[in-house]
Amino acid sequence: MGLVIALNKGRIFKECLPLLAACQIQPSEDPDRSRKLIFDSVSGGHKLIVTRSADVPTYVENGVADIGITGKDTILEYGESMSFYERLDLKIGQCKMMTAGPVGVAEPEHVLRVASKFVNITRKYYQAQSRQVSLIKLSGAMEIAPLLGLADCIVDIVDTGNTLRANGLEERETICDISTRLIVNRASMKTKFDEVQALIAKLSAVVDAIGEEALGNNDQAGQ
Repeated sequence: MGLVIALNKGRIFKECLPLLAACQIQPSEDPDRSRKLIFDSVSGGHKLIVTRSADVPTYVENGVADIGITGKDTILEYGESMSFYERLDLKIGQCKMMTAGPVGVAEPEHVLRVASKFVNITRKYYQAQSRQVSLIKLSGAMEIAPLLGLADCIVDIVDTGNTLRANGLEERETICDISTRLIVNRASMKTKFDEVQALIAKLSAVVDAIGEEALGNNDQAGQ
């Protein structure tokens, strides 16, 4: 029996497809032309589940999927009680989790109002600083919260920082680096050990080869 793999829909899914294809795992239909969320593989040996990022750990933890591929931000937000293994950094979807606030505006000394989608990560970060905060959970467009007086600052994923700057915000503190990770169901690690380890080894080799190629290209560009 093959592996069931749950993946983030969107950017991570698209960036993961070439990595999986290099491991001979490809969806039997073109995902861009299908409304399906569950795909058989071309070989018939595996299944791919395409779902929301926040749901990937849930599918893995509950054994619906043997393997999950999602961002480190999703894993951290899921919480420390997670009962699955984090086994591989795929080194795609790289960005940072950061605090940000209005340009040139100092944070207030009283209770800090922080808007974020990532309330667990935010709470843990400020607790470590012994800073009292009032958390405001938003599902998106965090950048407008300080502009509208809803929050003093935000915690969000930052890639280029262009969206922050366009909305009058500046990057402040880096909370953690984010990239795409592979997680494994605990039971599957035992019952499908050989298959799981084989896939991890293949993906690791693909990731290393891409990294070496990128390094070589950088060296040539610098000559």
